[in-house]
Amino acid sequence: MSVKINWDKVKIYAISIIIPLALGALTGFATSGSMDYKDLVKPPLAPPSVLFPIAWSLLYLLMGVSYGMLKSNGLQGGNASILYYVQLAVNLLWPVAFFVLKWRLFAFIWILLLDALVIAMTVSFYRRKKSAGLLQIPYIVWVVFASYLNLGIVILN
Repeated sequence: MSVKINWDKVKIYAISIIIPLALGALTGFATSGSMDYKDLVKPPLAPPSVLFPIAWSLLYLLMGVSYGMLKSNGLQGGNASILYYVQLAVNLLWPVAFFVLKWRLFAFIWILLLDALVIAMTVSFYRRKKSAGLLQIPYIVWVVFASYLNLGIVILN
């Protein structure tokens, strides 16, 4: 028995995964020279800086797979795509505010917006395809944790 590969779906998943990974990497490279994380006083539970690119790569991968699940099944309509791309843009601009511009308080307000967008996106994805929404739970947890870190850094520095 031969397995028939749906190349259209493979292409959708590949593009859906590559977009957040590539944009995340681009943002990481663009802001890497401005990162002063090691010099900041951090709140309890702050992870070492080496953990961040690993965590974000996994989250961008899950984000892409999740969106690919919707898109490959024609479920990305309504507000799902809008929320996905808006939260991705807000996500990618946060390191610029925090690391490059060093606008820590603004970055905290910005990440609260991201929290709301990620939750809204997750609910939207879940309503369309439960597994696509569930894949976003680690993202919600991480972004809320990042909000805590951002606020802690604002207070302590």
